Amino acid sequence: MPDSVTEPSLNKHAHRLLASSVAALFAADPKRHEQLSCRTETLMLDYSKQLLDYEVLGELLDLAGHHKLGAAFFELVSGAQMNVTEARPALHTLLRGTARSENPDFVAAVDACLDKMQSLVRAIHAGERCGHRGDRFTDVVNIGIGGSDLGPRMVCRALEQRDQPLNAHFIANVDPNDLDTVLAPLNPDTTLVIVCSKSFTTEETLTNALRARSWLASAGVAECDIHNHVIAVTTNLEAASHFGIDRDQCYPLWDWVGGRYSLWSAIGLVIALQSGWTAFEQLLEGARQLDECTLSAAPIDNLPMLMALLEYWNTLYLHRDTHVVLPYSQRLEHLTACLQQLTMESNGKRVKESGEPAPQRTAPVLWGSAGTIGQHSYYQLLHQGMRQFSADFIITLKEPGSDSDAQRKLVANALAQSRTLMLGRSDEEAQQLAISRGQPKAMTGHYAMPGNHPHSLLIMDSVNPKSLGALVAAYEHKTFFLSKLLGINAFDQWGVELGKQIGQQINQMLIDGQGLDDLDPATAATVTAWRDANA
Repeated sequence: MPDSVTEPSLNKHAHRLLASSVAALFAADPKRHEQLSCRTETLMLDYSKQLLDYEVLGELLDLAGHHKLGAAFFELVSGAQMNVTEARPALHTLLRGTARSENPDFVAAVDACLDKMQSLVRAIHAGERCGHRGDRFTDVVNIGIGGSDLGPRMVCRALEQRDQPLNAHFIANVDPNDLDTVLAPLNPDTTLVIVCSKSFTTEETLTNALRARSWLASAGVAECDIHNHVIAVTTNLEAASHFGIDRDQCYPLWDWVGGRYSLWSAIGLVIALQSGWTAFEQLLEGARQLDECTLSAAPIDNLPMLMALLEYWNTLYLHRDTHVVLPYSQRLEHLTACLQQLTMESNGKRVKESGEPAPQRTAPVLWGSAGTIGQHSYYQLLHQGMRQFSADFIITLKEPGSDSDAQRKLVANALAQSRTLMLGRSDEEAQQLAISRGQPKAMTGHYAMPGNHPHSLLIMDSVNPKSLGALVAAYEHKTFFLSKLLGINAFDQWGVELGKQIGQQINQMLIDGQGLDDLDPATAATVTAWRDANA
């Protein structure tokens, strides 16, 4: 059941609006886009194509007050224990300088880490820190998984330039093909490896790290010189030391920073090494400014809070079970994968913070890809399928240095798809099309499209470090606000942990074939088949 305070009224509004359309709302109020929009320094949210009116908006804003979302966000950035199952704060905002005065116990450690990161980046870019033969580094390989991979991978792709200081590469999958493919064209003498694992026990990351070390050794890097080519982001200094990484080559990752919120930490070293320290600082600054705006803005002017309220409305009342993120920028081709972890690992829960079953739907499934590629893949389902969804279109107004004709066509496609999702094609128009094609009226349904799919436009001036930082922070805070509306803990992931435990058990069975009777027959049969194939 949705929130008991608002359920009867919002249910009635949903029933009323589902019988109407966004097009009708525009017909009644052609300037609604001027009222149903929100701006920050680097982002603009236009939610006028959402299926809601001012009455619903007012009740959603009341809901924000009822749940004290503004106060909850202040508690988050001030270091309150937000992760109730692990008894931890979630202070990723401090990494970019937000609420420093409220967190004096952690500020010195954050500043020291940033200084250490900056020194390393500048030494490598200046050629003062080199490989074992004295060659300057040309490539950096980031080995991690989950938040140690998805966020930095997304940012590095978004900020990629032809003349960047180092080329960044990523290895995440324990499938050996991932590492083999990434390392094959690289020169070990000029390659720096970053191993990102808070515990230094993550199976996929350690397996890949050991194979990367063997790759370096096979190219002549002596055991005593491994530290020249490998650094770590970890809290387990002892394990890193056994690996061959000096303690002074380890960078911290604190337990109050969740993996999916960690790109602002030393996990972001690969970003700074690829794009420069100034770009990394601007990334942090864009996120910090969005934090400050979120702290100070009233709900009606609070961009991430509005995004959360809209998702709550769409999911619980308009019954949209999936949310599509459609960035019309190839630079943002990895954004959706990053947001999938952020939103579904955070809010993919079935119980409230108290441990009681959640009485309503929680997070929708998030998916999507960069336009215009998706238009020739799954947009058919969006326009004429029977699945209910909401969407975000992300549009950039300019991309300096890009082909203006191609860029104009890209934006035209984004706006055309947005308009089509809103308007669809009426039965009358579909009938005329059928007739024009020499077909009977019975074929009308093939050409009709219902339209009326609720969605927002997120508009950026361009993809640059500052706007990108703000964009990621906006989705972080939207995720947090939605968790508060749903009453769930956004900062643990016990479903992921159980899979890891069972994976360790099955890995041992693949080695020795023991304990198969403890498995279900299907899993046991596949273990046996694998062992037979690899005997």
